[in-house]
Amino acid sequence: MLKIIRIILCGLYNVWFYTLAGITMIVFLPLLFITSLKETWYPYFFWFARNIWSSVILYGMGLIPKIEYKEPFEKGKSYMLVANHKSMIDVMLMLKVCKYPFVFVGKKELLKLPVFAFFYKRVAIMVNRDSAKSRKAVYGHAERRLSQGLGICIFPEGAVFGPDVKLAPFKNGAFRFSTDFQMPIVPMSFLDCERRYPYHFSYNHFVGGPGVLRVRVHNHVSTKGKGISDMEDLKKEVYDLIYNDLED
Repeated sequence: MLKIIRIILCGLYNVWFYTLAGITMIVFLPLLFITSLKETWYPYFFWFARNIWSSVILYGMGLIPKIEYKEPFEKGKSYMLVANHKSMIDVMLMLKVCKYPFVFVGKKELLKLPVFAFFYKRVAIMVNRDSAKSRKAVYGHAERRLSQGLGICIFPEGAVFGPDVKLAPFKNGAFRFSTDFQMPIVPMSFLDCERRYPYHFSYNHFVGGPGVLRVRVHNHVSTKGKGISDMEDLKKEVYDLIYNDLED
C-alpha cells in the first residue's frame, strides 16, 4: 500500500513540474519573446529567467537552493561553469548559482521540443556532437557571446545517465573552450537534484519530492597560460574534484 501511495505522489509531483513549466511559459510568453529578439537584449532575458522563471519552478516545487561559495564571482568576468547533470532542474538551479549572465551550450536535439525550441535557439549555443562542422561553428558563436561579456555553462558529461552512474566521463568541450579563451573554470557539485527530481526513468518514479538543493561552488580553476596540451589534466582535476565531493 505504501509503495502504491509513493508511486502516486511521485507521479503527481512530475505532473506538477510540467504544469508549472507550461504555465510560466504561457503567462510570460510576450516578455520572453521580446527579450529574445536581439542578442544584445539577452541580459534582460537572463534576468527574467533567473529571477522569475527559475524561482517560480523551484520554489513552486518546494525546492530550496542552498548554495555554498568557496570563491565569489566577479562582475564583468567570463567563466566556464561546469557541474554534474542528473535532473531537469539542474538548469534552473544553475541560473540561481550565478547572477551574472551566461549562456548554455546544449544539444541541438532539444530543438525538437515545441515552443521551447523557439527561445532555445535564440539564447543558447547549440551543438550537434556528431558533426565536426557543428562543433567548429560553436567556437564562432562562443567568441561572439564572450565578447558581449557573457559566461558559458556546459554540463561536461554530455548526457544524462541513470542511477548506476555517479559521474560519467567528461567530454572535452568545456575544457577546450576554457583553454582556447583563457576562461577560469568554476566546478560545482549539485548534491541533491538526482534525489529530489531525477531525470532518468530508471528510478521508476519512486524518488523525488520537496526539500533543500545543496550546491557547492568550488574554487575556480585558472587556465591562464594553459593550452590544449593541458586539457586532459584540467579535465581530470575538475572531474576528480566533483566526483570526490559526490562521494562524501
